Amino acid sequence: MFNTLDWIIVGYYCVGIITLATYVSRAKSGQERSAEDYFLAGRTLPWWAIGASLIAANISAEQIIGMSGQGFVVGMAIAVWELTAAIALIIMAKYFLPIFLEKRIYTMPQFLEQRFDKRVSLVLSFFWLIVYIFINLTSVLWLGSLAINALTGLDLFYGLVLLAIFSLAYSLSGGLKAVAMTDAVQVILLIFGGLAVSFIALNIISESNGVIEGMRVVLNEMPEKFDMVLSADNPSYKDLPGVWILLGLGVWIGHFFYWGFNQYITQRALAAKDIKEAQKGVMFAAYLKLLMPVVIVLPGICAAILFPMLEKSDQAYPTMMSLLPNGLLGLTFAALIAAIVSSLASMSNSISTIFTMDIYKYFKNENVSQFNLIQVGRMTVIVSVLIATLVAQPLLGSFESIFQYIQNFTGYFSPGIVVIFLVALFWKKATSMSVLIAALISLIASILISINFPELPFIHRMTIVFILSALGCIVTTYIQGYKDQIKAIDLSAVNFSTSKAFNLNTIIIIFALVCIYVAFA
Repeated sequence: MFNTLDWIIVGYYCVGIITLATYVSRAKSGQERSAEDYFLAGRTLPWWAIGASLIAANISAEQIIGMSGQGFVVGMAIAVWELTAAIALIIMAKYFLPIFLEKRIYTMPQFLEQRFDKRVSLVLSFFWLIVYIFINLTSVLWLGSLAINALTGLDLFYGLVLLAIFSLAYSLSGGLKAVAMTDAVQVILLIFGGLAVSFIALNIISESNGVIEGMRVVLNEMPEKFDMVLSADNPSYKDLPGVWILLGLGVWIGHFFYWGFNQYITQRALAAKDIKEAQKGVMFAAYLKLLMPVVIVLPGICAAILFPMLEKSDQAYPTMMSLLPNGLLGLTFAALIAAIVSSLASMSNSISTIFTMDIYKYFKNENVSQFNLIQVGRMTVIVSVLIATLVAQPLLGSFESIFQYIQNFTGYFSPGIVVIFLVALFWKKATSMSVLIAALISLIASILISINFPELPFIHRMTIVFILSALGCIVTTYIQGYKDQIKAIDLSAVNFSTSKAFNLNTIIIIFALVCIYVAFA
């Protein structure tokens, strides 16, 4: 368990990251900070900061603890969400980002306002605020507090409060630049911590005969944990339905919703100085995604051998961390804290951006000063984190697997959101009413299917709902006249070309994924 050395290391990390955030986000002497500086880092983020920040925003407690827990139960098959995300990132960089950056938007709802009208923008704004606060923020805070409790014995509520205060301390003043630039450090710690847990666990499993021998033992004792495509008789087939997790529409609907049209992910790329820098950053993130199964799923598989009687699967990663020697335990714990607070900061910053730029600025209905926008943004961060801290335990305390809870809940909305953005980007005839109908169908159909067909895998449900939402959008458009809309995107004016390096790296990543699935399928 923790000793003085571990606490010293964690303390140095906390002080260091706050100091770094304060330094990189300081305003130039005599220059007033603008909303663009606060919410989009002045559109100056370099590629390495974009890539690191994408991963740091994504990999948090619900990923590290939740996916390790699923590794404990299911095995490496759960890594499909990490591995195939690399492809989704590449598609986002090539086909979505050029349009978003050309529009110079702050938020995803702002893009929908430019393409449709304010009604669509407001509906999506309120939707994202609810999801980010009551699903994303709460799950990260709750799983983070569980990890702190398991390792230090600190009361769960106090763990929630400490995480909330820490995330506010380094992100509140500096905005996105403070978050993104410190994420480069956070990602190094995150990857190092996960690899340290995996390597030490494998060495223990091999009885100190090395990592390679440990991997051989794991493969021999639990070969089923490395089935990348589950058979129909597997207890987890409902969550990962065989080959359909790769070939079906469901997983790609989830990916495009998350990586393509999700504010707290795309906001990093929107802060790039140009499209080429954004695409380099996204490609960097795609490569890091290929590492994630070893970093966050393998520890859960090792836990199934070392601690097979765990009460809850989400205890796997914190329990594995207890194997680490003091000093390394403190450093790895700092890595876990890094993942948690970077995601908290990313989510709260996106909440403040949407509320300030899409809701407050609209209803204020007058010229608002840059200073006022920043102050409202900061207050929104505080309020959103406070709400999430108070509701986290009552809302999530009874769930066995938070990761699957998140996947299932967001699956209610994601098909309709993906339909809305795809037609907004690529179909000139889509109308405001047609996309609102698509959103309504998505919610109603998801609820009805869940109630009447509870055993249907949720990615199949997402596919069905996506098709129904798309048909609703198309039929409504026909009823309204089926003609090109004035605000439609002129795709002929958008440059979708990518560099030779981007294309070569795309081939490398696809080849790597094919090799992985051929080897383990």
